[in-house]
Amino acid sequence: MTAKHAETLTAGGIEVGLSHTGKVFFPGDDEITKGDLIEYYAEVAGWMLPYLRDRPIAMARYPEGITGPRIFQKNVPDYFPDWITRAEVPKQGGVLHHVICDKPATLVYLANQACIELHVFLSRLDRLDHPDQLIFDLDPPDADHFGEVREAALRLRELLADDLGLTSFVKTTGGKGLHVHLSLRADADFDAARGFARQVGGLLVARNPDLVTMEQRRDKRGSRLYVDIMRDAYAQTAVAPYVVRARPGAAAAVPLHWDEVADDSLEPGRFTLRTVRRRLAGLGPATDPWADLSKHRYSLVRAQDRLDELARRGVRPAAGGS
Repeated sequence: MTAKHAETLTAGGIEVGLSHTGKVFFPGDDEITKGDLIEYYAEVAGWMLPYLRDRPIAMARYPEGITGPRIFQKNVPDYFPDWITRAEVPKQGGVLHHVICDKPATLVYLANQACIELHVFLSRLDRLDHPDQLIFDLDPPDADHFGEVREAALRLRELLADDLGLTSFVKTTGGKGLHVHLSLRADADFDAARGFARQVGGLLVARNPDLVTMEQRRDKRGSRLYVDIMRDAYAQTAVAPYVVRARPGAAAAVPLHWDEVADDSLEPGRFTLRTVRRRLAGLGPATDPWADLSKHRYSLVRAQDRLDELARRGVRPAAGGS
């Protein structure tokens, strides 16, 4: 499949018109074109769509490539074709109409619209105010602290598993940090989800005060990693798995095995538009890092009860490393 010089590309039985496929979106040594981006999303669609289906998205578009202005767009433009699925999402004072990525052709069309990044809701259309995912974003002061990011992620995994009985999942962000995910049954609203995340983050900080912080002011964090829970709110979004980031190098957000996080050779830019497809070619259902995501969906109400019981008993996670 190639889109570099094509005028159309057929994906999932839908023919999508293409334009300016030779335009360079990632200049310099990368020299990645719009056609390269379209081809990437067409080829990884089968892996991406399960994480996008039934979730409103926000589009980060770069018509002139990553060195040009960004258009962060939530509403579907009128000129998008009728076969693009749309969803009405309530907001304060009105509604927005978001794209729903439920077919490969949608990813191709969006890439042709210079949409490099897709940011996805943590809830689904049937219960928009009840998240079915929760994210801890481990954000270091710079990329030189990625070793500490890996360590913090492993300690957070340990806390969730040993103290709360929760299996967590992890992905690169395509930036300098990691996202640790919990899969939920959507039995509580976003206020409850953020409250739970704040408590867990507080326990992680109490256990590792020199490693992590929940201090929002950058000038008070020092060299510590920021445990960011701000995405755990209604209509907030997070970068979706396998999305390419609009940064030099074209790194992608990629689900990981936990033993990859434990490997000190892991770097934040390990997986890129040019290498992700080779990684996926070597994976099958049994080796997909997130193959069991849907099997580990938790009641936030029950998880909160366990967390509250720990607090009543004065139990704090035992100090220790990964």
